[in-house]
Order: sequence, then structure tokens, then C-alpha cells
Amino acid sequence: MTTRVATETFPMPDGSLGARLTMTAGRANSLEPGLLGDLASALDEAEAQDASAILICGGRNFSSGGDVRAFHRASLDGEAVAYANAVVPHLQAIVARLIAMPRLVVVAARGAVTGGSAGLLFAADLAVLAPDAFVQPYYAKVGFAPDGGWTALLPERIGAGRALEWLQSDRRLDASALCEAGLATAVSDTPEMTAARLAAEGEIGTRLATKALVWDEARRARINARLEAETAAFLERIVQPDTALGMSRFIERIGS
Repeated sequence: MTTRVATETFPMPDGSLGARLTMTAGRANSLEPGLLGDLASALDEAEAQDASAILICGGRNFSSGGDVRAFHRASLDGEAVAYANAVVPHLQAIVARLIAMPRLVVVAARGAVTGGSAGLLFAADLAVLAPDAFVQPYYAKVGFAPDGGWTALLPERIGAGRALEWLQSDRRLDASALCEAGLATAVSDTPEMTAARLAAEGEIGTRLATKALVWDEARRARINARLEAETAAFLERIVQPDTALGMSRFIERIGS
């Protein structure tokens, strides 16, 4: 167990292990450097245990994405780029890792899956959502450039046109709409239990071979290049005056 990610194993039908990683950080699992570091360490541990399936869970809210207050404080202190570099590249690396690793990645989510945290959903092989789960970009409201694969990975999942429309409109998609879009597998009142059951169904070797064919080296190379472009755009946007104003207005709207 790391500080912000609880880890446990469960048996798979073929005798291998599954690993359940549950994010337990404050501010609705906001993607601050500590949580991202602990999540990467938990993935290291799961791979060291040779887990064939990795289940990623959150609490009442899966994750609220980047901590806008922390970005705003860093901006006021003239440290916006330094703080962004402590967050965004690490998120991007996790997203790229999830699609590349020879493990079945399953997400179980409740409540908010917003901003960059949606990249964990986009990178999952399967996802089970609670009825109250939703995904919303929020970039247009805050002023950040998209990260977490919104422009790098999401177009591969739903098409470039639909991805662009979603980001521009900043619509909130509920669990049912996410299933219809092909971004989730099922809606369940007990998403963690249902996700574990789905992970245990089917022959794992075939499932992992299928994943490797879909996320082949050429496709992953294109996605990695796009993730790097997202990071560069984020770093450029974070120092713009209108981004600082957008962060201030967003914080005022959401309150303390």
C-alpha cells in the first residue's frame, strides 16, 4: 500500500493474480504529484507481482482531475510551468503505460471522472461505471489545454469529430451515454464487484493478445507523439493571462 493508493490482490480463474488499486487521496483524488507518483508505484508493484489484470478504483468520486487551486497558487507564485511539469508529463506517462502494458486494465468509477483523470478511463480495456458516474472535460471553463489523452487517445476511441465536439461543447456525459459511446462496458450499482467479475471472464491470454494487436507499436507511437503535443500545449497555455483569469473564475464558481 502506498500513501494515496491502497493495493490488494485477488485470485484470477487461471491461477494468476489480479491487483486492485484504489485511489484514496484528498480533494476527490485530484491529480497532484503525490497521487500520480503513488499510482505509478502501485502499477510497479502490480507488475512485480505479475498481475494479469489491474483494477483501478476511486472513492465516492473517481477523480476530479488536476487541482485547479494548486495550479492557481503556482501561477501566482510564478511557478506555473514548474508545477505543470510535476503533474502533466507523469499523467501522460501513466496513460501511455496503461495501453502498452500486457495486463488487462479495468476501471471501476463512481461520481466525477473529470479533466485529465478521464485519461485513465480512455486507456482502460474495460470500464464499469456507477449510475452517478460522469465525465466532463472542463478545459474550456478553466482555460487549460487538454491533457490525459483527450486529444491523443480519445479520437482513437470515438473518432476525431466526436472528440472535438465534446471538448468544444464541454458537455457532461453520464454513465449510460459513456456506454453508448463505447467508453464503458456496463453500469452497475457495485462497479468494483462487477469490474472484478468482468476481469475474470474469458481466457486471459487471448484477451491480452487482442489488446496487443489493437494497441500495436505503430498506433502507440502515434498516441505517444500526441501525448507529447498535449504536454507542450498545456505548458504553453498555463502561463497565458486568460488562463490565470479562467482559473480564478473557476475557483470562484466552485467555492471552497
